[in-house]
Amino acid sequence: MTPALKSRPAAATARQRISANLKRLRATRGLSQEQLAELADFHRTYVSQLERCVTNISIDGLERLATALGVDVTELLA
Repeated sequence: MTPALKSRPAAATARQRISANLKRLRATRGLSQEQLAELADFHRTYVSQLERCVTNISIDGLERLATALGVDVTELLA
């Protein structure tokens, strides 16, 4: 690996991007994890696990979260 590549910060994984975007969007809307979970028909602990990068989410699950947050799925992946 070249020195230039070693000094570049590692890109966030998809799971990390989803986690960060989920937390940010939820907080911006003033929603608790429990409220978001209810809107998306998930258990609160699942939302917590997603925000902590503990578990993966399906495409269908991403769509449910996006709908609950009033955004396009791409906002969770950006």
